[in-house]
Parts: sequence; structure tokens; C-alpha cells
Amino acid sequence: MSVTARLSASALLVLLTACGDTAQKPPAPPPPQVTVAKPVKQTVVDQDEYVGRFVAVDLVEIRSRVSGYLDKVHFRDGQMVKAGDLLFSIDPRPFQNALNQARGTLAQSKANLAFTTGDLERAKKLVLEKTISEQVFDQRTQAMRTAEAVVSANEAAVNQAALDLEFTELRAPVGGRIGDRKVAPGNLIAGATGTPTLLATIVSTDPIRFEFTTDEGSYLRYQRMPKDATDISDRGAGFEVALKLLDEADFGHKGKMDFVDNVIDKSSGTIRARAQFANPTGLFTPGMFARVQVPGSAPYEALLIADVAIGTEQVRKFVYVIDGENIARQKYVTLGSLRGGLRIVKDGVSGDDRVVVNGLNRVRPGQKVTPQEQGATPPASGSPAGSAPAAAPAAGKN
Repeated sequence: MSVTARLSASALLVLLTACGDTAQKPPAPPPPQVTVAKPVKQTVVDQDEYVGRFVAVDLVEIRSRVSGYLDKVHFRDGQMVKAGDLLFSIDPRPFQNALNQARGTLAQSKANLAFTTGDLERAKKLVLEKTISEQVFDQRTQAMRTAEAVVSANEAAVNQAALDLEFTELRAPVGGRIGDRKVAPGNLIAGATGTPTLLATIVSTDPIRFEFTTDEGSYLRYQRMPKDATDISDRGAGFEVALKLLDEADFGHKGKMDFVDNVIDKSSGTIRARAQFANPTGLFTPGMFARVQVPGSAPYEALLIADVAIGTEQVRKFVYVIDGENIARQKYVTLGSLRGGLRIVKDGVSGDDRVVVNGLNRVRPGQKVTPQEQGATPPASGSPAGSAPAAAPAAGKN
């Protein structure tokens, strides 16, 4: 290489080095802005949730007490009926004939009783006068008493025949919704003397009961709770519970506990409980699934944070707390139930902690941040923290 070329290369290298020395490095990014809030203190009661089914307060199978041919059906399948409404009629003519016959037999026995009574009255005078023997008197006494027994038996037969005639009309024993008829008119149905024929089924609808089961551990926890109005262990205390159907988001239906069983099932280790709900519109139907909330603790003061402030690390839950130097610290928490967008925190934070509730995905443990109190006016873009901006931030994860 010539001297001139070497000098040119050296000059170019010096120029590039000078340019590199004079170039400015990019400034470090500012700490990310996050919204923080202190936990809210509230007096709460833990709620346990269970799945169960509705059951009718009254469920009655309509069966005849007498055998005969079904004459008429007096309802439409599936309609609402009231207690005492006529449902089925059995042909009454054979039973009316039996009643008439029983009444005739009763009249005959009463006539015989009148005769034997008079005969005995005459015998009382004759035995005093020694006109008849005491044996004859005893015979007439026995005849009168036999006649009285026959009258009593015939009166019972008349009553039974009248009952059988009355049983030819089958009426609703309870009010509720009736199912479909199982037998059509003209069919012979069996009464109580054989295997009674099922004619229809009635279930009451208002009020309605909800049955569910709770495990043995929960039952022990209820037993150790303070004995107050929210204690499930006081079988039938009448405290309030809440319920939601499968297509509902909130527990908007209120009812009251009315029963807890006295035995824990040995095969499942659960105990049966029951609540009662008003059902004026017939929305609840026996057999329907639902979820119920039962008070699971005595009232206590709890800390609540926004549910959006909670992060997940595998199976553990955590929040970011900003310390006095605006450094993000990760804290693992034990959570409770959700209350209107706020989550109960049973352990892991204190009432003075500043918890990140917005901008969670921009924070890393040990990172310095620019915190903004929730509800306060955030700084404008490019302005120092604390200056007046234009709008408040929206809560939620970014």
C-alpha cells in the first residue's frame, strides 16, 4: 500500500473514532406509571356455596281407595289445582247400591232390636210374678243384646258403604301443580284392597324447598361457630341464605334455612340440609339444580382489594405492593370470596399497603415505579408526577 493510501485510511479511522465519542447514548426509560390503592376494610361474613336441587314441600300420588271403573277426569294435564278440587270420578252406581242395601239391613236389625227390647220389658214383670222362669228371662235378655250388636254392626256397614261411595270422587289433598293423568276413563282401576293404581301426581310449588349436602369438615366448622342467627348448626334457626339458578350471575333469591339432618351419611361423609324459598311465580321447579350461599363464619373485619390486582404464579396468588421508595414488592396472598368486584384477602397484605391495581403487567419485582393513587388526577404526558393532567386512568389490567 502507498504512503498516501495509508494516510487516508488513518485519517478515516480517526474521524470514525471522533464521531463515536461525540455520539450521545439514549436516555433510560422513565419508571412505569401504575395505579395504587390501599385495601378496603369491611365487616364481612364468609359465604360457602353448595349445589343442590329443589324439592316440593308436598308430593302426593293420587290413588283410589276403592276399585271400580274410571268415569271422568276433571282436570287438564299440568294445570294448577287447589286443595279439595275434584280430580277423578269412579262409577258410583255399584257403591250406591251397596249403601242402599246396608241401610235396608240396618233398618231390619233396628226393627228386631225394638221387638227384643219390648219382649224383655214384658219378661221383667213376668219373672217377678214367677210366671216365667229365670232361664226364659235370660234368653230374652240375650236376644236383646244380640239385636243391639247386630244394629251396631249394620251401622258400621252403612258408614263403610257411605265412605266407599264418597271415595268414588277423588279430590286434591293439597294445592299445587298436577302432572298428566296415567289412566283414561273407562279403565278398571284397583283400590286399596290390591295394588292401588297410580292416577296422577301433585307437587306443591309455593313455597318450595332446596336440599343440599355439606361435608363433615364444614359441619364441624359450623358447630364451632358462635351460636347466633347465622349458625347452620342450630337446625332450623331460620337464618337467611341466598340462591342463584344456573343461568344467573348473582345470588338474588333469598330464603331461610329450615332443617339440618341429625345423621351424617356413613357412605359419603355428608349431612343433608334444607332451605325454603318463596315461589309465587312458579320459577322454581322440583328437581331443578341451583347454587346456594350459606353463611360460613361469624362477622369479622376483612381487607378487600380489586380482583384485577391479583396475579397468578402457577398455583399461588400474589399482588404487587409499592414501598416507601416506590419499589414494587411481590407479596403472596391467601384469598377469600368475591364481593362486588373486590376480593377478600385473608392473609398477605396489611391495611397500609399500597397495592398495584392498574398496570400489573408493567411491573417486575424490585422495579422502581411511578405510583398514582387511585382516584387521583394522573400527570399529563411528559409532565412531572404531581402536575395536573387531563383525565383519570381506567381501572383494570393493561
